[in-house]
Amino acid sequence: MTTTEIIKHNSIKLSMLALLALGLYAPVLWGLAKDWWEDPNYSHGMLIPFISGFFIWERRRRLSGLTLRPNNLGLVVAVAAILMLVAGNLGAELFLQRISFVLLLIGIILYLGGLVHFRRMLFPLLLLFTMIPLPAIILYQVTFPLQLLSSKMATHSIRLLHIPVLREGNTIHMANISMEVVEACSGIRSLFTLLTIGLVLAYVTQSRLLSRALVVASAVPIAIIANSARLTGTALLAQYFGVHLAEGFLHTFSGWLIVLLACVLLLIEVGILGRIERWFVPRAAAEAPPLEEKKELEIR
Repeated sequence: MTTTEIIKHNSIKLSMLALLALGLYAPVLWGLAKDWWEDPNYSHGMLIPFISGFFIWERRRRLSGLTLRPNNLGLVVAVAAILMLVAGNLGAELFLQRISFVLLLIGIILYLGGLVHFRRMLFPLLLLFTMIPLPAIILYQVTFPLQLLSSKMATHSIRLLHIPVLREGNTIHMANISMEVVEACSGIRSLFTLLTIGLVLAYVTQSRLLSRALVVASAVPIAIIANSARLTGTALLAQYFGVHLAEGFLHTFSGWLIVLLACVLLLIEVGILGRIERWFVPRAAAEAPPLEEKKELEIR
């Protein structure tokens, strides 16, 4: 039976299974949604379920025509996810609980649909991991080096403009102001956002694994450079036009503007990679020997 036929015949059972999963994870999902709303570092997370759902909806016809081949490995994954949820509850570890929800979805799809369905839905499922906030200890290990790197790069940029500047740790001193690069200015928000955008762009626009990896990896330096440019601009505004111009609305707006410009850079990179691929593939096909010659060579 195809997926569509199975759903029609087992709609009540599937609905009960979905309600059971939602009831089990209701506190976890509520806490996750609260973090998306309150923590600016993960505000992009509220869009991830919709993006993932769109990718699944977009291939609904191909999925509905597939034959279900249940795989017991999915049951193992689902049980492991439930055990992870229990362990997370006992240890008050939110990260484990949230990860277990995505693993439960993977286990259910693998158990009910089999490997074919799982492969078709692999990217949308893996994308769900990007909506889960990192543990605080890991986030700090990433944020603090970013603060130092951003402040160093901003200091060098200001010096290139022949403006006297001194850096002490993550604090930038100029003639009229001293600006501390705090966690909120480390660039971690734009980094998470650009990594997610890079993943989606790479999946949608690139067909080769190497090109996809390049797009995703390039999101990191682009985010760091963009944040350093923002810090440089903020310092110059505060130095020459007053601190009031570098704070408030302009400070928030510059953050969105930098993310937008970084996205434009990613799109330019995607366009360049597309041109290279269009140039390289026909050239490689033209230089390849004809099929008959290949067969003749194999016979020899």
